[in-house]
Amino acid sequence: MRREGFNVGQYVDQMALVLDLQLRDEYRDGVVANFERIRAIANLVNSFPLPEDIEVAPAFEP
Repeated sequence: MRREGFNVGQYVDQMALVLDLQLRDEYRDGVVANFERIRAIANLVNSFPLPEDIEVAPAFEP
């Protein structure tokens, strides 16, 4: 699922308020950059198609 209108900076600011997290200005840009990376990775994972008949494994065994 892609959310083109998703604003990562706004999300970080809102979550800081919800969590009552005092995010200092000098760290905000780094936090936003990390969430941008997380978003890119999540988009890649979410874009991978899964068949409808797939079942969840109860335990991972390599």
